[in-house]
Amino acid sequence: MDNKKQVLITGASGGIGSAIALAVAEAGYTVVAHYNRGTAAIEALVEKVKAAGGSIRTLQFDICNREQCKEVLEKDLEENGVYYGVVSNAGVCSDMTFAGMSDESWDKVLDTNLNGFFNVVRPLVMPMCRKRCGRIVTISSVSGVIGNRGQVNYSASKAGIIGATKALATELASRNITVNSVAPGVIETEMIKEAPLDIILQAVPMKRVGKPSEVAATVVFLLSEGAAYITRQVISVNGGLA
Repeated sequence: MDNKKQVLITGASGGIGSAIALAVAEAGYTVVAHYNRGTAAIEALVEKVKAAGGSIRTLQFDICNREQCKEVLEKDLEENGVYYGVVSNAGVCSDMTFAGMSDESWDKVLDTNLNGFFNVVRPLVMPMCRKRCGRIVTISSVSGVIGNRGQVNYSASKAGIIGATKALATELASRNITVNSVAPGVIETEMIKEAPLDIILQAVPMKRVGKPSEVAATVVFLLSEGAAYITRQVISVNGGLA
Protein backbone atom coordinates (compact mmCIF):
# COMPACT_ATOMS: atom_id res chain seq x y z
CA MET A 1 0.00 0.00 0.00
CA ASP A 2 1.25 3.51 -0.84
CA ASN A 3 2.17 5.10 2.48
CA LYS A 4 1.18 8.53 1.15
CA LYS A 5 -2.43 7.41 1.38
CA GLN A 6 -2.46 6.68 5.12
CA VAL A 7 -2.84 9.15 7.99
CA LEU A 8 -3.19 8.06 11.62
CA ILE A 9 -5.34 10.36 13.76
CA THR A 10 -5.42 9.77 17.50
CA GLY A 11 -8.52 10.70 19.46
CA ALA A 12 -10.63 10.52 16.31
CA SER A 13 -13.82 9.97 18.29
CA GLY A 14 -13.68 13.49 19.80
CA GLY A 15 -15.00 16.74 18.35
CA ILE A 16 -11.77 18.05 16.83
CA GLY A 17 -10.46 14.56 16.04
CA SER A 18 -13.55 13.54 14.09
CA ALA A 19 -13.51 16.81 12.13
CA ILE A 20 -9.86 16.23 11.26
CA ALA A 21 -10.57 12.64 10.22
CA LEU A 22 -13.43 13.67 7.93
CA ALA A 23 -11.42 16.48 6.33
CA VAL A 24 -8.38 14.23 5.85
CA ALA A 25 -10.56 11.58 4.20
CA GLU A 26 -12.16 14.19 1.93
CA ALA A 27 -8.63 15.28 0.92
CA GLY A 28 -8.03 11.78 -0.45
CA TYR A 29 -6.07 10.07 2.29
CA THR A 30 -6.93 6.78 3.96
CA VAL A 31 -7.80 7.57 7.56
CA VAL A 32 -6.54 5.34 10.35
CA ALA A 33 -8.84 6.45 13.15
CA HIS A 34 -7.72 5.75 16.72
CA TYR A 35 -10.12 5.62 19.63
CA ASN A 36 -10.23 4.14 23.09
CA ARG A 37 -13.72 4.24 24.61
CA GLY A 38 -15.82 6.31 22.19
CA THR A 39 -17.27 3.37 20.28
CA ALA A 40 -20.53 5.04 19.23
CA ALA A 41 -18.73 8.18 18.10
CA ILE A 42 -16.18 6.24 16.05
CA GLU A 43 -18.94 4.22 14.40
CA ALA A 44 -20.69 7.47 13.46
CA LEU A 45 -17.42 8.81 12.05
CA VAL A 46 -16.91 5.70 9.94
CA GLU A 47 -20.39 6.13 8.48
CA LYS A 48 -19.75 9.81 7.68
CA VAL A 49 -16.42 9.09 5.99
CA LYS A 50 -17.84 6.26 3.92
CA ALA A 51 -20.89 8.35 2.97
CA ALA A 52 -18.50 11.01 1.71
CA GLY A 53 -16.68 8.42 -0.40
CA GLY A 54 -13.63 8.28 1.83
CA SER A 55 -11.54 5.40 3.11
CA ILE A 56 -11.20 4.65 6.82
CA ARG A 57 -10.22 1.91 9.24
CA THR A 58 -10.08 2.02 13.03
CA LEU A 59 -7.62 1.09 15.75
CA GLN A 60 -8.58 0.78 19.42
CA PHE A 61 -5.96 1.19 22.13
CA ASP A 62 -5.12 3.23 25.22
CA ILE A 63 -2.49 5.86 24.40
CA CYS A 64 -1.38 5.81 28.04
CA ASN A 65 -0.43 2.16 27.73
CA ARG A 66 3.02 2.18 26.11
CA GLU A 67 3.25 -1.53 25.39
CA GLN A 68 -0.26 -1.66 23.94
CA CYS A 69 0.49 1.29 21.67
CA LYS A 70 3.62 -0.38 20.38
CA GLU A 71 1.94 -3.73 19.85
CA VAL A 72 -1.14 -2.40 18.02
CA LEU A 73 0.75 0.10 15.88
CA GLU A 74 3.52 -2.29 14.84
CA LYS A 75 0.93 -4.89 13.87
CA ASP A 76 -0.94 -2.33 11.78
CA LEU A 77 2.28 -1.22 10.07
CA GLU A 78 3.09 -4.82 9.26
CA GLU A 79 -0.34 -5.43 7.76
CA ASN A 80 -0.93 -2.10 6.01
CA GLY A 81 2.39 -0.35 5.50
CA VAL A 82 3.97 2.84 6.83
CA TYR A 83 1.86 5.90 7.52
CA TYR A 84 2.44 9.03 5.50
CA GLY A 85 1.01 11.24 8.23
CA VAL A 86 0.42 11.16 11.97
CA VAL A 87 -1.90 13.59 13.74
CA SER A 88 -1.34 13.44 17.50
CA ASN A 89 -4.66 14.82 18.65
CA ALA A 90 -5.88 12.75 21.62
CA GLY A 91 -6.02 14.67 24.87
CA VAL A 92 -7.92 15.39 28.06
CA CYS A 93 -8.30 18.24 30.51
CA SER A 94 -9.05 18.34 34.23
CA ASP A 95 -9.30 21.98 35.24
CA MET A 96 -8.88 23.34 38.77
CA THR A 97 -6.67 25.85 40.54
CA PHE A 98 -3.15 24.64 41.15
CA ALA A 99 -3.40 24.83 44.95
CA GLY A 100 -6.33 22.44 44.91
CA MET A 101 -5.12 20.21 42.10
CA SER A 102 -5.09 16.51 42.94
CA ASP A 103 -2.26 14.15 42.11
CA GLU A 104 -4.70 12.23 39.92
CA SER A 105 -5.63 15.31 37.86
CA TRP A 106 -1.99 16.21 37.25
CA ASP A 107 -0.96 12.67 36.36
CA LYS A 108 -3.96 11.94 34.12
CA VAL A 109 -3.50 15.06 31.99
CA LEU A 110 0.28 14.77 31.66
CA ASP A 111 0.14 11.04 31.02
CA THR A 112 -2.50 11.35 28.32
CA ASN A 113 -1.46 14.54 26.58
CA LEU A 114 2.32 14.33 26.76
CA ASN A 115 3.22 10.69 27.37
CA GLY A 116 0.51 9.71 24.89
CA PHE A 117 2.35 11.65 22.20
CA PHE A 118 5.56 9.76 22.99
CA ASN A 119 3.82 6.38 23.18
CA VAL A 120 2.19 6.78 19.77
CA VAL A 121 4.78 8.67 17.74
CA ARG A 122 7.98 6.91 18.81
CA PRO A 123 7.12 3.51 17.23
CA LEU A 124 6.27 5.27 13.97
CA VAL A 125 9.32 7.48 13.53
CA MET A 126 11.88 4.98 12.26
CA PRO A 127 9.53 3.43 9.67
CA MET A 128 8.80 6.95 8.39
CA CYS A 129 12.51 7.74 8.35
CA ARG A 130 13.20 4.71 6.21
CA LYS A 131 10.61 5.97 3.73
CA ARG A 132 12.22 9.45 3.90
CA CYS A 133 8.84 11.07 3.63
CA GLY A 134 6.06 12.10 5.98
CA ARG A 135 4.14 14.60 8.05
CA ILE A 136 3.65 14.76 11.80
CA VAL A 137 1.12 17.22 13.19
CA THR A 138 0.55 17.65 16.91
CA ILE A 139 -2.48 19.35 18.40
CA SER A 140 -1.42 21.72 21.16
CA SER A 141 -3.54 24.55 22.54
CA VAL A 142 -3.59 28.28 23.16
CA SER A 143 -3.24 27.18 26.79
CA GLY A 144 0.20 25.81 25.97
CA VAL A 145 1.19 29.11 24.34
CA ILE A 146 0.00 31.66 26.92
CA GLY A 147 -1.05 29.59 29.95
CA ASN A 148 -4.58 29.65 31.30
CA ARG A 149 -5.78 30.07 34.87
CA GLY A 150 -7.05 26.80 36.27
CA GLN A 151 -5.12 24.81 33.67
CA VAL A 152 -1.62 24.44 35.06
CA ASN A 153 -1.65 20.72 34.24
CA TYR A 154 -3.17 21.21 30.77
CA SER A 155 -0.91 24.18 29.97
CA ALA A 156 2.15 22.21 31.05
CA SER A 157 1.19 19.26 28.87
CA LYS A 158 0.45 21.38 25.81
CA ALA A 159 3.57 23.51 26.22
CA GLY A 160 5.47 20.23 26.44
CA ILE A 161 3.91 19.15 23.15
CA ILE A 162 5.11 22.37 21.53
CA GLY A 163 8.66 21.82 22.79
CA ALA A 164 8.64 18.20 21.67
CA THR A 165 7.30 19.20 18.25
CA LYS A 166 10.05 21.76 17.70
CA ALA A 167 12.80 19.41 18.84
CA LEU A 168 11.54 16.47 16.78
CA ALA A 169 11.27 18.71 13.72
CA THR A 170 15.00 19.39 13.89
CA GLU A 171 15.76 15.67 14.14
CA LEU A 172 13.58 14.62 11.20
CA ALA A 173 14.03 17.50 8.76
CA SER A 174 16.88 15.79 6.90
CA ARG A 175 14.59 12.79 6.33
CA ASN A 176 12.03 14.92 4.53
CA ILE A 177 9.58 14.63 7.43
CA THR A 178 7.93 17.81 8.66
CA VAL A 179 6.75 18.23 12.24
CA ASN A 180 4.38 21.07 13.14
CA SER A 181 1.84 21.90 15.81
CA VAL A 182 -1.64 23.39 15.57
CA ALA A 183 -2.73 25.35 18.64
CA PRO A 184 -6.51 25.78 18.78
CA GLY A 185 -8.17 28.40 20.94
CA VAL A 186 -11.78 28.21 22.07
CA ILE A 187 -13.32 25.60 19.79
CA GLU A 188 -16.92 24.38 19.75
CA THR A 189 -16.53 20.96 21.39
CA GLU A 190 -17.69 19.14 24.53
CA MET A 191 -14.56 20.42 26.30
CA ILE A 192 -15.97 23.97 26.53
CA LYS A 193 -19.54 22.96 27.33
CA GLU A 194 -19.35 24.22 30.93
CA ALA A 195 -16.97 27.12 30.21
CA PRO A 196 -18.06 30.75 30.90
CA LEU A 197 -18.04 31.74 27.22
CA ASP A 198 -19.42 35.23 27.82
CA ILE A 199 -16.29 36.03 29.81
CA ILE A 200 -13.85 34.08 27.64
CA LEU A 201 -15.02 35.64 24.39
CA GLN A 202 -14.25 39.11 25.70
CA ALA A 203 -10.58 38.22 25.15
CA VAL A 204 -11.14 36.86 21.62
CA PRO A 205 -10.90 39.65 19.01
CA MET A 206 -13.21 37.77 16.63
CA LYS A 207 -15.82 37.44 19.41
CA ARG A 208 -16.83 33.88 18.56
CA VAL A 209 -15.79 30.32 19.20
CA GLY A 210 -13.97 28.44 16.48
CA LYS A 211 -15.28 25.49 14.54
CA PRO A 212 -13.61 22.06 14.57
CA SER A 213 -13.60 22.23 10.77
CA GLU A 214 -11.36 25.33 10.95
CA VAL A 215 -8.77 23.39 12.95
CA ALA A 216 -9.14 20.46 10.54
CA ALA A 217 -8.50 22.65 7.50
CA THR A 218 -5.18 23.77 8.98
CA VAL A 219 -4.16 20.17 9.64
CA VAL A 220 -5.03 19.14 6.08
CA PHE A 221 -2.85 21.94 4.74
CA LEU A 222 0.09 20.84 6.88
CA LEU A 223 -0.29 17.31 5.47
CA SER A 224 -0.25 18.58 1.90
CA GLU A 225 2.58 18.88 -0.61
CA GLY A 226 2.12 22.64 -0.43
CA ALA A 227 3.41 22.56 3.16
CA ALA A 228 6.59 20.64 2.32
CA TYR A 229 8.86 23.53 3.39
CA ILE A 230 7.01 24.27 6.64
CA THR A 231 8.39 22.58 9.74
CA ARG A 232 9.05 23.37 13.43
CA GLN A 233 6.11 25.79 13.48
CA VAL A 234 3.17 26.39 15.80
CA ILE A 235 0.11 27.61 13.92
CA SER A 236 -2.57 29.17 16.10
CA VAL A 237 -6.26 28.81 15.23
CA ASN A 238 -7.77 31.04 17.88
CA GLY A 239 -9.55 34.09 16.46
CA GLY A 240 -6.68 36.36 17.56
CA LEU A 241 -6.69 35.30 21.21
CA ALA A 242 -2.89 34.96 21.25
